[in-house]
Amino acid sequence: MTPVELSRTVLHAVRRAVDEGELAVAVVPERVVVAPPGPGGCGDYATNVALQLARPAGQPAPAVAEVLRTRLLHADGISDVVVTGPGFLNISLAGGSDARLVGDILRAGPRYGHSNALAGQTIELHAAPEVRALVLMDSVARVLRSQGARPQLHCARPPEDAWVRILGVPEDIHVRSGRDPLRPVPAPADPTPLGRDAARWALLHPAPHDRPHLGGSQSEQHLAQRETNPLFRVRYAHARTRALLRNAADLGFTPDPGPVGTDVDALLHTLADHPRVLAATAAHRAPDRLARHLVAVADALAPLLPSVLPLGDEKPSAAHRARLALAEAAGTVLAGGLTLLGIDAPEHL
Repeated sequence: MTPVELSRTVLHAVRRAVDEGELAVAVVPERVVVAPPGPGGCGDYATNVALQLARPAGQPAPAVAEVLRTRLLHADGISDVVVTGPGFLNISLAGGSDARLVGDILRAGPRYGHSNALAGQTIELHAAPEVRALVLMDSVARVLRSQGARPQLHCARPPEDAWVRILGVPEDIHVRSGRDPLRPVPAPADPTPLGRDAARWALLHPAPHDRPHLGGSQSEQHLAQRETNPLFRVRYAHARTRALLRNAADLGFTPDPGPVGTDVDALLHTLADHPRVLAATAAHRAPDRLARHLVAVADALAPLLPSVLPLGDEKPSAAHRARLALAEAAGTVLAGGLTLLGIDAPEHL
């Protein structure tokens, strides 16, 4: 069960409690936020929805939490619910949830996190006639399409040929001015010498209101193959997952989702959060959210990599197959995310 699915499950419990008169709430929230438990919490995820509903329901938050707890205990995919602190619901997912998440990612492939949430919506995007704004608009359009929308791209003048050739800015831009164009802080220098991938990352990784690091030694940072370069960490992590699959095939075993242990919880949480990140990126027109998320996935993946393959005379076990499947799932998320940013995900690096 992903955080998005769990959020819907909790929201369904709230609506049922309201419909059946257990909670007297005039307006049911449109969404419920679930997140890893904070200090003093337990389980896989926690939510403060009971605290949000306490005043409208005219009941203490612990009482509201207990109403929801009773309903959530009967929901598929949930093994336990504990009320802590002033009324937080701490939710433990049923056994095998990690394997289901990995299986879901592998079945969806690079389309994991795509949805039809914006299906049928035509969304007009207008960009200022500047290279960063156009790259930002292109990436936003890619993410909107992943959520089912039909974006239409507009700019006051055609993009320069070099931008189209080097940065992959789409040529199907309608030359027309519009209201509220995307106006990120402009690129302080020409990004095209960096090449498509590094240039796009340099323009998209900072938040739109932040100045991109370009020019002189700042540009060189985006080409450096070392850990201080976040783009390198993301692409290297993806390439490592592909190498592990090749090495495992040479050893005669393949990935198979299964229990992977608690030492990879951070990675599992970041992978499960991917659909929410894509939805937020689309809603806020902010590809930097996706870029930062990919860095988080890559960094959470790093501790797993040394334990995927057998060592010495060790024979491949179910644990190795499960960890290989998790590594493949992480690589799939990295590749899919980079594609939405318009950046290549090489299998060799």
